[in-house]
Amino acid sequence: MNELQLRTELVLTSKNLDVLGLSHGTSGNLSVRYAEGFLITPSGFGAEGLSIDDIVFVHLSGASQGRWQPSSEWLFHRDIYVQYTEFNAIIHTHSNAATALACMRRDIPPFHYMLALLGGDSLRCANYATFGTQALSDNALIAMTDRKACLLANHGMIAAGKNLAEALSNTIEVENLSELYLRTLAVGEPVLLTADEFADAQRQFAGYGKPKQ
Repeated sequence: MNELQLRTELVLTSKNLDVLGLSHGTSGNLSVRYAEGFLITPSGFGAEGLSIDDIVFVHLSGASQGRWQPSSEWLFHRDIYVQYTEFNAIIHTHSNAATALACMRRDIPPFHYMLALLGGDSLRCANYATFGTQALSDNALIAMTDRKACLLANHGMIAAGKNLAEALSNTIEVENLSELYLRTLAVGEPVLLTADEFADAQRQFAGYGKPKQ
């Protein structure tokens, strides 16, 4: 996609997050890799009134171009793009269920095979650090190792993907799994899948959603 198309997709996805109830007010942010950096939503903006001209370009050096400041969380967007070249889009939200679990500082264990869609047998919760800091970015990078998503302690969640559509799909999956895990915990501790059972599920997903050979 060209820059205009990417800016348009960021605005539409931001509005979609709002409609789905995954983003509230001015919390959260999203970005896409572009040129020698990335395009990201501006600081202090929600979906309402957001236009393509409000999107900010941030170079990997940290220099930004645009009429607004980039999101205060631009550091972990930049660092994820540098560290994990397979990702071209990142979404950060304070969605209800994921944030509730993040406030408990709990990883999501292998209680359900759908975790395999996010890259592994758990969804890690990154250690706490103040928002917008290098420490938060460093903690997020650790939690994202071999994963497409993570929780951020007492904060929210991050989901990434090869494009914005996949990042949005992963965001929805994190919220669904978080809500399901919270409901399970309300009854008691879940029975976890064994390593072999989860590995079987991962093998099944190898051909999931792909064309017939």
